[in-house]
Amino acid sequence: MKIAIGCDNAAFELKNILKKYMEELGHEVKDFGIPSTDDSTFYPNIAETVAESVKKGESVRGMLLCGTGIGMCITANKVPGIYAALCHDTFSAERSIKSNNAQIITMGARVIGPELAKVITKTWLSSEFTPGSSTPKINLVADIDKKYRG
Repeated sequence: MKIAIGCDNAAFELKNILKKYMEELGHEVKDFGIPSTDDSTFYPNIAETVAESVKKGESVRGMLLCGTGIGMCITANKVPGIYAALCHDTFSAERSIKSNNAQIITMGARVIGPELAKVITKTWLSSEFTPGSSTPKINLVADIDKKYRG
């Protein structure tokens, strides 16, 4: 699976750990994150770039990391048609896909450690959306998105 990943300087180390982990699992990872902790690129720029990669179909899914995951999630959700979910546990990661068909996961490097982040990542990568009882709800979310975004 092609995955876009991005981070700010608060999550640089976690990004490198998860990028390597996903590659070891056989995924192709495109790194849109900063090149070092000295880089002060603001998280909205990174979040928009990753969300655009997913929206254009260059990446199947995206992962965004910052201090809390909150700012990245808010920003990614501003890109029309993109659904990002903040997940700090495996149940939320699974449901972000299975119930909400989210394309992007966000996590906070100051909230969870690398080993938990790996477990969440593995759960997220192994989850797939299957049309069913959640489909009408997802369609309604899409209708609301279109209503306000034009």
